Amino acid sequence: MQYQSFLIKYAEIGVKGKNRYLFEDALVAQIRHSLKRVDGDFVVSKESGRIYVTAESDYDFDEVIEAFKCIFGIAAICPMVQVEDNGYEDLKKQVLSYVDEFYEDKNFTFKVNTRRGNKKYPINSEQINRDLGELVLHAFPETKVDVHKPDVMLHVEVRNKINIYSHTIPGPGGMPVGTNGKAMLLLSGGIDSPVAGYMIAKRGVKIDAVYFHAPPYTSERAKQKVVDLAKLVSKYSGPIHLHIVNFTDIQLYIYDKCPHEELTIIMRRYMMRIAERLAGDSGAMALITGESIGQVASQTMQSLAATDAATTMPVFRPVIGFDKQEIVDVSEKIGTYETSVLPFEDCCTIFVAKHPVTKPNLKMIERSEENLEEKIEELVETAISTVEKVWC
Repeated sequence: MQYQSFLIKYAEIGVKGKNRYLFEDALVAQIRHSLKRVDGDFVVSKESGRIYVTAESDYDFDEVIEAFKCIFGIAAICPMVQVEDNGYEDLKKQVLSYVDEFYEDKNFTFKVNTRRGNKKYPINSEQINRDLGELVLHAFPETKVDVHKPDVMLHVEVRNKINIYSHTIPGPGGMPVGTNGKAMLLLSGGIDSPVAGYMIAKRGVKIDAVYFHAPPYTSERAKQKVVDLAKLVSKYSGPIHLHIVNFTDIQLYIYDKCPHEELTIIMRRYMMRIAERLAGDSGAMALITGESIGQVASQTMQSLAATDAATTMPVFRPVIGFDKQEIVDVSEKIGTYETSVLPFEDCCTIFVAKHPVTKPNLKMIERSEENLEEKIEELVETAISTVEKVWC
């Protein structure tokens, strides 16, 4: 027998007070959008702190569960049987039918846990627990009651209808995407930035992305790799507008005019400036990077401060305190790792000085940037006006 309904539980949304309905509506919209990508017809509804999904046609259970697991805001997924309230005797029959149909092997311990959303129901929760427990024991003698650590927690929720379920599948948690504004992710082909985008999206932030490529020094395969990474992140974040910036002329100009030990810092400062411009145009209010403090020369405290000085926008760095293995663990969990480690060059890895400065002095960096004044603004304007946009 296949479950025809799902109870969708949320966590943080439940403490949102008078604005809670806005977050619930956003979550319902996310669920409807995600289910469009799987086979089957579904109805999504909400009722007094509960969100329900009902299948109105055949569907693939595993495919639906995987879709739910990519929706931020879902704390748990409970496949369930939902029945009409046709009286107490009918409820007993429905519970017995549930146990019989979904548990071929009855050799388990169980506990009945009843909640009455409908306080007018004539039998209280404790009495329902006792009656249903006794009923199941008599009907299936192999079962045993264990109120402390049962194998099966048999949930009965009495509301307008009655929900019966015993499986709870963890969801990704977080907040529905779009409930906390929008930010621009600086996306490279590495491991870190896709993880950073995933983590900020989990906090309800809608994301767009910008990728800097440098043809012919970086290839079309390197660009496609980043497009593929954006598509993988979009499974969780929703559609991503990827802005692909041709950075070659800017990078060559910096290489020609600035001290080579400062190349990485100055290059990143111009990436931040361009990202800020694109963010402003797309309605984003912050930048996201995948920097982890101390990981490379451009990620020391002094380097990050020099980079931040190039922008007035807040810069979110959700993996700043992670070590590499912790970032890898998340990338494997969300499915970006295998793509991130494909061996294609990145514009951040070319024109790299042998001995980059690790403790840059901001005044010296700004003085070096004065060497670019003749035509850097023209190059930046050209780079922005020729941005390639890809919907991922």
